[in-house]
Formats: sequence, C-alpha cells, structure tokens
Amino acid sequence: MRARVLLTALLAGPALGLGPGVAALAGTPGRVVPVKIGVLNDRSGVYADISGEGSVVAARMAVEDFRAQNHGLSVEVVSGDHQNKPAVGASLARAWYDREGVDAIFDVPTSSVALAVHEVTREKNKVFVDSGAGTADLTGPDCSPNTVHWTFDTVALANGTGGAMVKRGGDTWFFVTADYAFGEAVQRDTTALIERRGGRVLGAVKTPFPAFDFAPALRQAQGSGAKVIGLANAGGDTIGAVREAARLRVAEGGQALAGLLIFSSDIHALTPRVAQGLVLTEPFYWDLNDNTRAFSDRFARLAGGKKPTAAQAGVYAGVLHYLKAVEALGSAADGDKVVARMKEIPTDDPLFGKGTIRADGRKIHDMYLFEVKKPAESKGEWDLYRTLATIPGREAFRPLDQGGCPLVLKAAQAEGPRP
Repeated sequence: MRARVLLTALLAGPALGLGPGVAALAGTPGRVVPVKIGVLNDRSGVYADISGEGSVVAARMAVEDFRAQNHGLSVEVVSGDHQNKPAVGASLARAWYDREGVDAIFDVPTSSVALAVHEVTREKNKVFVDSGAGTADLTGPDCSPNTVHWTFDTVALANGTGGAMVKRGGDTWFFVTADYAFGEAVQRDTTALIERRGGRVLGAVKTPFPAFDFAPALRQAQGSGAKVIGLANAGGDTIGAVREAARLRVAEGGQALAGLLIFSSDIHALTPRVAQGLVLTEPFYWDLNDNTRAFSDRFARLAGGKKPTAAQAGVYAGVLHYLKAVEALGSAADGDKVVARMKEIPTDDPLFGKGTIRADGRKIHDMYLFEVKKPAESKGEWDLYRTLATIPGREAFRPLDQGGCPLVLKAAQAEGPRP
C-alpha cells in the first residue's frame, strides 16, 4: 500500500536568521538537513481512534512547533495503515526505508506489528519510536539500538492498575486476554505482580482478535469467583468487553473490572455512565495541567473536536525529541547514532515534562492512576477522569537491570568500574 504524503515543511534557512550553532552542526553554512518521517498505525480498525489520523495530526503539530525554533530541517511526513497485521507492517516499513527514503517510523500500535517493525528498523539502521504498542519486550532481551519505546508498556500498566487493584483487596484474578502479543505480555506482567504481592490468578480465557462476542469469556470469568476480571486487550475490544460486562451485571455480582490498557477515547466512547468507577493507568490525559490543556485544545481544532490520546501525545513528544537529536547530529542518515543522541539529550516537552531515555530504549516519565468519574461528576463530554495517584517513572517501569537488554551491559562496560 502506498503511503500518503501529508506534510512537507521547510524549516528555517539563512534568510530566517539561522543561528551559528545550526550551521556548525550541519557542517556547511546554510545547509538544510532533509528528514522523512513515517506514521504507521491502524487507520481503519479497532485502534483507529487510539492512533489513526490523530497521530498524523500530532506529528504535524510537532513539526510545526519545531519550525518555530528555526532548526534548519526540511521535514516530510507520510502515513500508512498496517491493518494490525505484522506482515503488512513489516512490508510497508521495508518499502518506506528502501524506496521512499523514510528515516524514522512513529506510533505503531499492536505489539505484534511493533515487534516486526522493530526488527526491520534494526536491519536497515533506521529509527523506530513506538508510542502505540504495549509490549515491554521491545526493551527486553531483544532490545535494539534503533528503537525507543515511548508512552507506556505492559510492566507500567501492571504496576499501575494491577498494583492498585491488589492494594484495594483484589487478590484473586481471572483474565480475558486478546490472543496476540500485547494480550499475552500484559497478562504475563500483571500475573507476575499479583503473585509477588501474594495474590492468585484463578484462570484465563483467550479471545480472538478482534473479538465480537465477549459473553462466553465473561461468563467464564464470572463463574471463576475471582474478585477482579482483568481485561488484557485494548481499543475496540476493551470497549466491547466493558459494554458486555455491564449487560451481564458483573459489578452487581461483586466483581471488579480492571482495564489493563484503556485510553481516554475508549472511555469517551463508553461514556461515564457505563465506565464509571473503572480504574486505569495512563501516562497522559488532556486535562492534567495548563500545557496539556493548551495542546489538546489545538489538537481538537485539527481533529474534529477529539481530544488526544496518550498514543497521539507520544507521537508529538517523540517527534519533537527525534528532531532535536537530528539537529544535534546534523543528519538523519544513521539511525543508531540518532537514537544514541536521543538517549544523551534529556527529554523535555509540554506533554510529558522532563524525562530520560534509558540505555535499553525505554522512555521514563511519570504514569497516572485514574478513576472514571460518575456521570454527575463529569462537567463535559471529555471530562472523564479523576486522578488517584501519580506514579513516579522510576517506580512505574521495569528496573533497568531486570529487562535482560544487552545494551545495558554494553553501556555499563563502556562507563567502566566506579571509583
């Protein structure tokens, strides 16, 4: 499928008073550095609202905001639909890198597709900044010098939502798990947390992806007697499961639902009437502070009134940081060098604040534990959450020495022994 060109922006130049620092890093005074970015995601399926066209809008906003800083880059943004199929995603990534001149790919929800793009990117020595997929395996034993994992992962979701539910007394669980890489990873990581804290998993049932009938799985979960039913799915699947749980009166039977990956767009679709009281973990919410509100108002004007999701916010922040690294190098040609520079430069943007990118490629920032408001508490269409807790990044994500990433050992060896 041929990518659709959405934006070409010429950023700065001698006539705009380009500073001496840019001329020095670019190597030749007045030189403009070409950069081509691909936004690859689900544009027509169950994750289209989570990422889709909104992620392209976010990428365009990042390019526009970077232009204001006059950094001497010529940036083009293209987009493509991976259809939630790893083979399609890998094929499109390869074509972009080989024939279309794409330097970096962003977004990529669906963990199985992300893992496939991760491998193609390493092979081609390009850059992959993932904000839409959850699997923590991207920064595990198969980590890559070409990949940055922004936004969230299955460990952070388990530590947030799973930890909160166990703390509230939810010490027995039953999982309804999407039969693909993300579902398996989030069930695995949440199970590990539950068992570390003395709880038990009573069972699990896999559902096809995408699923259209959650009644059999939820009835099995009800029959288990577990205090918590963990929804190890996302997007349209989560929406369908929550709606079916309401129809089956799961809450009235004394069981709690734990949505292990829920976005604000999902809650907006469900409405607080259906989703009220649901506890969830996100790294971004449009109404967190003045910066997130200002960005979200701009985004909504470009996106048909919709507020941005965490995945879309991650695209914006990831593109900004990527462009800073390209500026510092004066080139987008060598992906591993760009990612290395991204790790060296502290992250700082209006949506996630200050943070870092670790040696394993994991972007570190705070996560937030939210509860969906009751209808009477909500003051508007997108007034969905109340904040229960802020989870510091160092507590939310897997410790650096526990992921098994070879890059961590390499970085430690390069630093040498401490005095």
